Amino acid sequence: MADTHRITFEPVDIEMEVREDEHILDAAFRQGIHLMHGCREGRCSACKSFVLDGDIQMENHSTFACNEAEQDEGFVLLCRTKAYSDCTIELLNFDEDELLGGIPIQNVSTRVASLESVTGDIVALCLEPIEPAVFDFKPGQYAELGIPGTEEVRSFSMASTPSTPNRVEFLIKKYPGGKFATLLDDGISVGDEIALTGPYGASTLKDGHVLPVVCIGGGAGMAPILSLVRHMNEAGNTRPVHFYYGARTPNDLFYVDEITSLGDGLVDFTFVACVSDAAGVESSGSISVEQGNVTDVVKRLEPSIARAEVYLCGPPPMVDAALAYLDMSGTPTDQIFYDKFTSPAFD
Repeated sequence: MADTHRITFEPVDIEMEVREDEHILDAAFRQGIHLMHGCREGRCSACKSFVLDGDIQMENHSTFACNEAEQDEGFVLLCRTKAYSDCTIELLNFDEDELLGGIPIQNVSTRVASLESVTGDIVALCLEPIEPAVFDFKPGQYAELGIPGTEEVRSFSMASTPSTPNRVEFLIKKYPGGKFATLLDDGISVGDEIALTGPYGASTLKDGHVLPVVCIGGGAGMAPILSLVRHMNEAGNTRPVHFYYGARTPNDLFYVDEITSLGDGLVDFTFVACVSDAAGVESSGSISVEQGNVTDVVKRLEPSIARAEVYLCGPPPMVDAALAYLDMSGTPTDQIFYDKFTSPAFD
């Protein structure tokens, strides 16, 4: 059995144990400590921290996330770092409310309950937990799904809410050549078993917050935002919610009727479909259709976005463009929530 060491996190004064054969971030998940994280593959910098004391080793990672100079100073990515002694680590990014309020990672055996195409390249996959019989998560989070017959996994956000823990919905985009996409076309059927691990992610609604909510999504990025909106409807949330969704054509829009219905149950809700080619499409009722990229539409219609909480999910170029705009608009970083998957998560 691997040796075990103690990690002390500053400035939050939290301690935990870590085995030498596991990454520090995984050890935290196992013990219900919700550290900030993103890709969990050493490609973003969400879990970057500073080692004050101790013997650690950081494994292969992107130098864009932590360059050699930073590494020499003592910066590490917790998702790629193992400890070989007791350590003291300074957390650079953390949410005090979430640190000990996270849901421990669960390994769940599931069965495919349904599989339905909702657009030409997006599939709604519903899984039924078998063992354990429920899957606990927070709206806006994501999970890893195993690729049957391999040890590989892919990350997808939940579109459902915790109110149906015995039925978990994912919206999955079929990318050409993607391993999971290939199975969705011919390889996964109702009744098949899929391993699920999670939940991950920090893009969740915060209790007690009162700022208006602006959601920006694209493609399968509909999933976590739909989970948030469904949850706000169920909870009788009274915060204003503006939901912007980017698609290529009107045929790439889906779940519009449900979104309209959800909005009817909220106090101040607007859904704007942002379509690159919106020729001949007119706005109707509570659904507004705008032509253009979603970020450009948000720029036009949200002049006060710096006074809102913003939730993002979609293809990396969309997320990057939105983050650049939010920085330019002066939106505080603690009001921006997103989980930026790396490319394997999309295939």
